[in-house]
Amino acid sequence: MNMELFKEFTFEAAHRLPNVPAQHKCSRLHGHSYKVRIEVSGPVDANLGWVIDFGDIKTAWRDLDDALDHRYLNEIPGLENPTSEVLAIWIWDRLTEHLSDLLSAVTVQETCTSGSTYRGTVEHAAPASRGDMR
Repeated sequence: MNMELFKEFTFEAAHRLPNVPAQHKCSRLHGHSYKVRIEVSGPVDANLGWVIDFGDIKTAWRDLDDALDHRYLNEIPGLENPTSEVLAIWIWDRLTEHLSDLLSAVTVQETCTSGSTYRGTVEHAAPASRGDMR
């Protein structure tokens, strides 16, 4: 039996998008209350009755929260152009170390109505090839 589950987290951060035209509102420094949804999928352990302990997902997120919360995202290596798409991939790349083959999606919401979801690529499926993405 395969099951999908998720855990959601929030963080506050500022950013600007350096690659949009100067007159675009997102070229100016601004902040968001980000919401991140981490999804995993896999077989339900017959003995434990779960795919993974929600606490393990929380532990995997802890270092990312420290790196992102109340930060200027543009100053973080790899987030020089911190769109929600780039941020979702950046988070995925760091979670795969802890959640390995269970990770199925990372959703980043900038606002209540806007966000992006990344479901990985073939390169991300195997930990050995993770560094080949860029």
